[in-house]
Amino acid sequence: MRTVCRVTLAFCLAAGLLLVPATAPSTANAAAPPGPGTHKRTLTMGGFWQRDYLLHVPPGRTSAPQPLVIALHGGLDDMNYIRRQSGLDEVADQNGFLVAYPDGFMRTWNAGGCCWFARMAGIDDVGFLDSLIDTLVREGLADPRRIYLTGFSNGGGMAYRYACERSSRVAAVGVVSGSLAVECAPRDPVPVIAFHGTADFSVPYGGGGNQDWNNPEPFPPVAAVMEFWRTANRLPPLHRITLDTAKTTCRSTGRTTGRDGSGAEVEFCTIFDGGHEWPSGQVDPEVMASPLIWRFLSGHERRG
Repeated sequence: MRTVCRVTLAFCLAAGLLLVPATAPSTANAAAPPGPGTHKRTLTMGGFWQRDYLLHVPPGRTSAPQPLVIALHGGLDDMNYIRRQSGLDEVADQNGFLVAYPDGFMRTWNAGGCCWFARMAGIDDVGFLDSLIDTLVREGLADPRRIYLTGFSNGGGMAYRYACERSSRVAAVGVVSGSLAVECAPRDPVPVIAFHGTADFSVPYGGGGNQDWNNPEPFPPVAAVMEFWRTANRLPPLHRITLDTAKTTCRSTGRTTGRDGSGAEVEFCTIFDGGHEWPSGQVDPEVMASPLIWRFLSGHERRG
């Protein structure tokens, strides 16, 4: 069975690689400024490889650039799935920000140690996200000081990777059921909020498992990931309780001057008995992750 799986994976990967260019510059499909609603758009990478994304524009958008949240789907999901899963359209409409939902390569992201097709093909997803941000900023839609990433599972790991490698571009990051799967040395402070269930067996809360089907490196404990970001941002311990229900506890460093006087912050929400899912009232009816993520993200912007 394992041999069959490997042959199938190799075939799919080879087929996908036929579509991958050697270089990664991109152009966006030319169009009039999008009105309210959700629009399917395309970035052309390397002159011919098209990568799709959805762009949600809130009602009442003015000509001024708006905050942008890039939402990255989980492994083997897609842009439509995370749009439904997260419910971010509604939060965006209520608060006036853009949401971009890009598609990963063969429904996966190269987050470093994970995952599947994108990782094995060596896809430059950091470059793809660069191109997506550059396009929306160039079109006057996105405010470069308020670029945020969020993601689920493999997409959460990709959000972390982008924050590690492009810390000067990211105002803040929100991760759900994801892990850090790459060596990380951010040049600038990055505010981070994370949600994770104690009964998550895909990305175990206490660490362990394999990061990918052919990568036996275990996931680090989620607490260790949050400690990494706290230390990288030079912040105090996560002693401040921001939310405490029967099933969820959120702890924060609080807004402090932190590294370089940035006002960075780290917040960690534990969902007791929560599984590998985007918190939307399944385990704790009092906790909806998306509004809480936006509350956190919107409190931060890049300086300069």
